Amino acid sequence: MTTASPSAPQRPRAPRRALDGVLLLDKPVGLSSNDALIRAKRLYQAKKAGHTGTLDPLASGLLPLCFGEATKFSQDLLDADKTYEATMRLGITTSTGDAEGDVLQTRDVHCDDADIAAALAQFRGEIVQIPPMYSALKRDGKPLYEYARAGQTVEREGRRVTIHRLELIACARPDVTFRVTCSKGTYVRTLAEDIGAALGCGAHLIALRRTGVGALTLEHAVTLDMLSDAAESDRDRWLQPVDALLSTFPAVQLDAEASRRFLHGQRLRLAELSISGAALCAPRVRVYAAVEGRLLGVAKAGDGVLAPERLIVTATA
Repeated sequence: MTTASPSAPQRPRAPRRALDGVLLLDKPVGLSSNDALIRAKRLYQAKKAGHTGTLDPLASGLLPLCFGEATKFSQDLLDADKTYEATMRLGITTSTGDAEGDVLQTRDVHCDDADIAAALAQFRGEIVQIPPMYSALKRDGKPLYEYARAGQTVEREGRRVTIHRLELIACARPDVTFRVTCSKGTYVRTLAEDIGAALGCGAHLIALRRTGVGALTLEHAVTLDMLSDAAESDRDRWLQPVDALLSTFPAVQLDAEASRRFLHGQRLRLAELSISGAALCAPRVRVYAAVEGRLLGVAKAGDGVLAPERLIVTATA
């Protein structure tokens, strides 16, 4: 009769932390946004975390990650404008609009710098984009990329997006690098394809780096390697406070009694509060307890009342 060898004792799993804050991650090329989130969440041993919109594996750059109470405000960054630095290669079109696809057509490139500048000018302001087949948009409950992988093309409606800024950074034909600030829902690889079509030679995206999401930039971002190499006690210094996501909202200060009522979800009469004109005109405001200076949540100010919209459960500084 054989006896089973005793199994090695399992190391106890480290307890998850109730962590609130925002991590400005500089995502590397080749890693999905979800994989980057999982790695960061594991490093922080955080109970709850989420990202603020995907960044393609081909792209690098700013990926804000929300921990704990900050996840309540991630939608605000999903709706925010984004800034990218992108490089397109003229003369070649691909099945995906980027370097991961199969080459569809190769053409000679005859345009000069003036032609490229004129083409960029055509795409500033409000434009209509046809979403690419290789995208996560759904048709009849199925992502478009599933149709594309099956060799099918389905009709897509054009979507209005806004190109707030589009400027040439470098031109070493056939490669052209530009910076773009755009509204949510803009596909930069589609923009590159459309610019190439306007130039008559076609183009596809070969590099993409996100440098800004709303008011957040790469200036204070950290890489996964930096987090991995840091001592566990030092990682928290890279966390931004929850209200880093809300910096564009006017601030409202409440006294102790108004703070208590606000946290109970009660609507407060604006006439009883000391609120600036900017806050009264804004669609949404960030609300603080005046005494402790801590964030209480986000509210809408209108129709004579301050109406709580999202509340902070924990005492976040």
